[in-house]
Amino acid sequence: MNILLIEDDSVLTDGLIHTLKKTGYVVTATKSGRYAEQLIEAQDFDLIVLDLGLPDMDGLELLRKFRSSKISLPILILTARESMNDRIEGIRQGADDYMTKPFELMELEARIHALIRRCYGGFSHTIEVGRLSLDTQNNQVSADGQLLVLSAREAAVLEILLLQAGKVVCKDRIAQRLSADGDALADNAIEVYVHRVRKRIEPYDAVIRTVRGLGYLLETGSDGAK
Repeated sequence: MNILLIEDDSVLTDGLIHTLKKTGYVVTATKSGRYAEQLIEAQDFDLIVLDLGLPDMDGLELLRKFRSSKISLPILILTARESMNDRIEGIRQGADDYMTKPFELMELEARIHALIRRCYGGFSHTIEVGRLSLDTQNNQVSADGQLLVLSAREAAVLEILLLQAGKVVCKDRIAQRLSADGDALADNAIEVYVHRVRKRIEPYDAVIRTVRGLGYLLETGSDGAK
């Protein structure tokens, strides 16, 4: 499950990313409402966590834009505004849940889990894609029930492709995922890691296709047959 976190407090953002990734979520974070609009257009997300006090626009304005654009993703507001009027307005504008700061991380996890279960009919830490299986809680990939031994970055590439199986994943998104630990990437690093992963999963009827100018697409079974 891919979460878009729109929050301007860098310390809180770092804590949320660390906590949610440990639980198995993929997190993309920004403090800019305008950049969040671009991310929504370019990437596939499953849930939005939205702060109302953004530096470039009011969060309620961004919420209205999302809903007027027919973006139906579940949205959880996370804010220091705690008045009843703010809560009512947030729900009225289309938020699915509302949490005020300060809050307990365990409660936030529970609310995110509940929203995903409510909106998507359940949630499992295991994602099955053809003969491949991703354990999002432990960040492990298996093929035919056998654990694949991958480097950390190879596993990260395969994880993001599995989470978006059947959809094109742009190179920028993979680069963001690989550089999350702060290490710089060589110019051809993504191509190298994709090549390695492609070779590892080919015996299991899984194909990583290069979509020129866009990114990479993971297909399995008959869909991935050449």
